[in-house]
Amino acid sequence: MLIRVGYEIAIEVAQTTPLYTYLSVHPDRQRDVVWTFQSQPQGTQFTDVHGNLCTRLCIEPGETVLSYDAVVRDSGKPDLIDMDAAQLSPDRLPSDCLPYLLGSRYCETDRLSKTAWQLFGHYNSGADRVRAICDFVHGHLTFSYGYARATRTALETFNERVGVCRDFTHLAIAFCRALNIPARYVNGFLGDIGVEVDPAPMDYNAWMEVYLDGQWYCFDPRHNRPRIGRIVVARGRDAGDIPLFNTFGTHLLNRFEVVTELCDDLPLHAPGPRNASLNSRRCGPAGRSPFDLGVDSTATSLL
Repeated sequence: MLIRVGYEIAIEVAQTTPLYTYLSVHPDRQRDVVWTFQSQPQGTQFTDVHGNLCTRLCIEPGETVLSYDAVVRDSGKPDLIDMDAAQLSPDRLPSDCLPYLLGSRYCETDRLSKTAWQLFGHYNSGADRVRAICDFVHGHLTFSYGYARATRTALETFNERVGVCRDFTHLAIAFCRALNIPARYVNGFLGDIGVEVDPAPMDYNAWMEVYLDGQWYCFDPRHNRPRIGRIVVARGRDAGDIPLFNTFGTHLLNRFEVVTELCDDLPLHAPGPRNASLNSRRCGPAGRSPFDLGVDSTATSLL
């Protein structure tokens, strides 16, 4: 199947401002990109320590629009899940998995370790335990963009019992790591393919990958079901490693629009500008999404 993905983001700054972005399709999926169009100021790209493609650029005073459209070929198969996948002891893990066992900015494994063992220690190690974690997080938390807060950690999420997809993911990751299961944060495109259409505006999504039996498996505590058409943008220890964009100076987020949808054929021409969103002239934002209810005029990152 063909999936169209893209974004249009309008950022306003008062002075020349450097920024970096994690917005486009991950290098692992670039071979599946069959058509692309991008419009933004000239910048440079590099591969970061987690294997993601990062773009650096400067934007001038006033409004700058970053836009990207791509068509990606996908198998159309749901997430691969092997419920017999076993957990490996830390001494048997590849060295590059070890950072994903440790605590990080949003995942306080030390403060959640006792709780993790109390809740999940009696489950079989491996996929069964990870599934139990996702079931618990999915049922324990209430989802709403109105609950978004950029500073909320896994422990705070556990105590407050509310959040958005990044909070669901951070809590599940912290539990996994506390139980010696490598887990990493993933940001990407996920459309309403094979499921009931969500009436909320399309956004980037967050989920996690866990290392079991010699490979990484996708688990999604927010939706808690296998999904079709996940397209990875970036991976890291948590959202702090891979903000959608980070400005070195304050900004206004005037528009933030994301598209992820099935595509019948390749576009014949470059897309035109999209209509301005009703959620315009937002201070760039206090939470995971520009559709949250908080505003912070000093914000520099969109996580």
